[in-house]
Amino acid sequence: MIIRRVIPLMLLVPAIAPAVSKEMQELMRDVALLQQQVKDLQQAQDTKFAALTVMVQQTLDNATKANTAVAVLESGLTRQVGEQVRGVAAASATVGSKVDSMSSDVQSLRATVEDITSRLGRLQQQLVDMNKAVQTVCAPPAPPPAAPGTSGTPGIPGQPGAQGMAAGPPSNLPPATVLYENATRDARGGKYDLALQEYQDYLKYYKDMDYAPNAQYNIGIIHYTQKNLEAALADFDAVLEKYPDNAKTPDALLMKGKTLVAMGRPTQGATEFRDLIKRFRNSDQATQAMAQLKALGLPYNSGSTSTKKRSR
Repeated sequence: MIIRRVIPLMLLVPAIAPAVSKEMQELMRDVALLQQQVKDLQQAQDTKFAALTVMVQQTLDNATKANTAVAVLESGLTRQVGEQVRGVAAASATVGSKVDSMSSDVQSLRATVEDITSRLGRLQQQLVDMNKAVQTVCAPPAPPPAAPGTSGTPGIPGQPGAQGMAAGPPSNLPPATVLYENATRDARGGKYDLALQEYQDYLKYYKDMDYAPNAQYNIGIIHYTQKNLEAALADFDAVLEKYPDNAKTPDALLMKGKTLVAMGRPTQGATEFRDLIKRFRNSDQATQAMAQLKALGLPYNSGSTSTKKRSR
């Protein structure tokens, strides 16, 4: 029985062997194909990885270039801003210089107006002198001197008359307008001592004339120029106290404030500046007072009244 079963199996082996060999070949072919596909896939992955590496490197390079461009742009912007700031500063300095030049022109114009006014005053004084001369010529002759001992006789010692009268200007003293004009000319020429004497003579003998405030103010200017600040302060105070309502009041307030600042008393100087701004807000002197307060780092929107006791 066993032999009978084995024999058919032995007969089948030769028939099965070719079939097994064919399957093995197909399997090996499939394995080889799979290996090729894996190899191709590996190559594709390597290619893509290399491309990705190149892209990452390019991105890094672009980022580096962008950072460099940003740095260059920032440097350029900083330089341009700096140049613009310097340009604005230069423009501000130019404007300040022009303002100072305009202030000097205004001062020159004011001096010219004063000169014209003084000439008009001189002409007026000459007319007054001519009128007095005409009246003297047309007046009747003076009565003869009375006998000695007559009371009330002018010029008699011990009697009322000439000795009780106020002394007038010396005979060699020029008329008021001529004296004032000479003093102004000498002051502009730097002859301060001579100008001071002439202004003081004007105040002594013509203190009620129109240019008395100007003479007092100009004395203060000379003392301020000579660094005699105490005397200048007293002079400007004299303008404000003796002649409170005249064209020189704003100038006297301004110069008094500047004198106090120069004396190391900025707080009192600021008080004078604020008083000037309050009383003469639309004047050139008020504008200069605002500039003085700004230079001191002080506000000018609050100030004292004009009736305060003045600083000495």
